[in-house]
Amino acid sequence: MREICLDTETTGFDPASGHRIVEIACIELMDGSPTSRPPLHLYINPERDMPEDAFKVHGLSSEFLAPQPTFAKIVDQFLDFIGTDSRLVIHNAEFDMRFLNAELKRCKKPTIDPDRAFCTLVFARRKFPGSPASLDALCRRFEIDNSHRVKHGALLDTELLAEVYVELLGGKQRGLNLS
Repeated sequence: MREICLDTETTGFDPASGHRIVEIACIELMDGSPTSRPPLHLYINPERDMPEDAFKVHGLSSEFLAPQPTFAKIVDQFLDFIGTDSRLVIHNAEFDMRFLNAELKRCKKPTIDPDRAFCTLVFARRKFPGSPASLDALCRRFEIDNSHRVKHGALLDTELLAEVYVELLGGKQRGLNLS
C-alpha cells in the first residue's frame, strides 16, 4: 500500500486568519517502508509577513521565503506527489489538512478528503492514553534519535514521522507473529 508521510510549517495557527503554509515535505512509503523516490521538499512564499512566534518555531524568515515560489506555483507538483488515493500520514492531521485545503481552495483546486489522512497524534493518544503524544515524545518512546531537531522543519519532521509511524503500527516486523 502506498502512503505519504507529510508535514507543513506555517505562519501561524489558523488559515481563516490569513496564515499560510511556508514549507511542505512528503516522503513516499510503500508497505510501511520509504521508497527510493526522493522526498518532496519545498519552501513556499506565503505572500505575507512572518510573525515572530512562528519564526521562533521553525526559523524561516520573511527574507528567506520572499524569493521562494508561491503555493500556486507548486500546487501541481504537490498534488502529483501525493496522488489521488494514497493515505496521508500526518502528525496532528487536522491542523495540516486545514492549511492544505485552504491553500487548494485559494488555487481553485479540489480539496483533499480529510478521510485520506491518518493522524498519528490521535492514534498515539488512543494507543498510549495519558502519555505525551508529541512527535518528540514518540521519538523518545521508540528510541528514535531526534537530537538534531533543534527547530521544527517539515523535512526532518517528516523523516521522524515515518520512523514513528512504523513503530506505532508495531515495528518493522509487525506482520511477524511467532506465537
